[in-house]
Amino acid sequence: MQSIVLEPLTQDRFAPFGDVVSAGRGTGKDANQGTAVRFDWTSKLESTRSHANANLVVARCQPKRMPFEVKLLERHPCSTQAFLPMLCARYLVVVALALEDGSPNLESLRAFEGRPGQGINYRRNVWHHPMIALDEPAELAMLVWEDNTSEDLVEHWLSAPIVVVDGPVTG
Repeated sequence: MQSIVLEPLTQDRFAPFGDVVSAGRGTGKDANQGTAVRFDWTSKLESTRSHANANLVVARCQPKRMPFEVKLLERHPCSTQAFLPMLCARYLVVVALALEDGSPNLESLRAFEGRPGQGINYRRNVWHHPMIALDEPAELAMLVWEDNTSEDLVEHWLSAPIVVVDGPVTG
């Protein structure tokens, strides 16, 4: 069975797939009469459908343990999708780029460990696994543009599971 190793979530590593959303990226400016620092434009939010509505969802996720089997990937062809942890210890982010025919490029498959204070924003058409909380229950806010058509979400079931492991792959 094919395996991939979980790696730390950093902007540089995640850049081909989207953005890591966190305070401290770029220069902040004073806000709220000096009680806060505001970091603008932390991510590119996008929808190609003017009639689709922004949907702000809160997802409550039950935890899974590592190793984790990836059996399917999904993508949003017309919208970015952002996840912002509200209550979270760590979470799994599995991503892959698309081939020219639109299918997932499994050679580009990567797995990242998201931590508190790190949100993510998937670019349009980036294949990803549905959100998985690790170790403890989690609540994440999710933002995506939807119109309740088949263009909201495309799923791709893998022919064989791919295992995400915490440490180096052996044998």
